Amino acid sequence: HMEICKRYGIKSTRQLRNWIFKYNGHETLKTSGSGGTPIMAKGRATTYDQRIEIVKYCIEHQQNYAETAQKFQVSYQQIYSWTNKYLTDGVDALQDKRGKRKSEDEMSEVEKLRAQNKLLQAENKRKQMEIDILKKLDELERMRF
Repeated sequence: HMEICKRYGIKSTRQLRNWIFKYNGHETLKTSGSGGTPIMAKGRATTYDQRIEIVKYCIEHQQNYAETAQKFQVSYQQIYSWTNKYLTDGVDALQDKRGKRKSEDEMSEVEKLRAQNKLLQAENKRKQMEIDILKKLDELERMRF
């Protein structure tokens, strides 16, 4: 395993073993869609509004983290983290609470509502797209018979 890792530039023998285990178990290996090149090794500093915009874009595009990372020049991991935080805890979870920032109490209600509105619109758009796809699929299945 060590020799194969050295030859192909795989950083960990554990990762190679996992791939072999999945391959032998006839599981499909998932890729980031970047062809093996790192999407973005380092992130960049973002504001609260930028994070909202990035998560909105990601949700509207079926949570395509790789595409979103390329478009906004932010790390894949950071987008994944922000999207999951939003989906579990809402728009307030996108706040950067490190250091001395405005607390929720200091933010105006209008700012909170605008951000939440943007994300809800993106989520509604994604759900509408799912409904449209299911309707089209149903229509195609009916045409087949």
